[in-house]
Amino acid sequence: MRTREQREELEHQTLSAFAALSETASRPRAEEPDRFRTAFQRDRDRMLHTKAFRRLMHKTQVFLAPEGDHYRTRLTHTLEVAQISRSIACALALNEDLTEAIALGHDLGHTPFGHTGETALCRSLAKARGLSYDKHPRLYRHNEQSLRVVDVIENNGRGLNLTNEVRDGIVRHTGSDKAATLEGRIVAVADRIAYVNHDIDDALRAGVIVEQDLPLATHTVLGNSHSERITTLVEDMITTSDGTGDIMMSDRVWSVMMELRTFLFDNVYQRSDTRTEEPKALELVCALFDYYVAHPEEMPQELVRLSDGEPERAAVDFVASMTDKYAINLFERLFVPSRWQSR
Repeated sequence: MRTREQREELEHQTLSAFAALSETASRPRAEEPDRFRTAFQRDRDRMLHTKAFRRLMHKTQVFLAPEGDHYRTRLTHTLEVAQISRSIACALALNEDLTEAIALGHDLGHTPFGHTGETALCRSLAKARGLSYDKHPRLYRHNEQSLRVVDVIENNGRGLNLTNEVRDGIVRHTGSDKAATLEGRIVAVADRIAYVNHDIDDALRAGVIVEQDLPLATHTVLGNSHSERITTLVEDMITTSDGTGDIMMSDRVWSVMMELRTFLFDNVYQRSDTRTEEPKALELVCALFDYYVAHPEEMPQELVRLSDGEPERAAVDFVASMTDKYAINLFERLFVPSRWQSR
């Protein structure tokens, strides 16, 4: 039998001086420690049991309504980020439990229909506030919504009371501000490693690109397969970061990954024949937002209560929580005559 105290002592003995220790973790609200689990293990388990985490299974990653069972969803992306993060943390003798907890929660605030849904909520909020979307394109940010999910919405409106180290890693996994812990910084880069590589894999599967289309440096520097590319990126990140007190890649490997990311934007994300469903998804999410702002009594009243009487806030929480299928079914019920609804 290994108690929490023994696990905490093991962290002192085995982790790097740069690692975050669960023994010193803090929470917004004080609570009794667990008998067997460390604070970060407890956070990881809380995340796994949330409704928001389960819904990731039915949220789009990149391809809207793909035909096939093997395309990534927001859930499989999350699990890949968690696996990559743990591997890096383990090699650097950092806190694996903390990296996993952050990774599992980093995308809980994502909307239905991937980034299309996020754009729709940004436009809807700009319109509702009388602002120009062009001047205010980031009124909705999924990382901030992820933090709101774990702080406020989950656990019947009581939140999860996660450690501040996990909360910091969630909200700073994207953007210019670095996480306070190296574990959080690992997740931020692992997120990019994961989506760059699995989006290539999905694009190849969809026939949008072929292997030969990838930039030459991708093959010469990173490798000729999905597995080789991830291995190169992870190993470079480990060897470059080791002993530095920060998380980084070599300039050469980082620049090739950024070139590959630019290639994806130009040839997959922004490609017209992969975006045929986006205008429909955009209109659907905007219509649902507008409807529930006008009819707050039809939203879950727990969300209305948590919004402090702001229908826009409640509508954002409600629409952002929806899975793709739920949003489509709700749109049909609200806006499509019954005789034309899908069965």
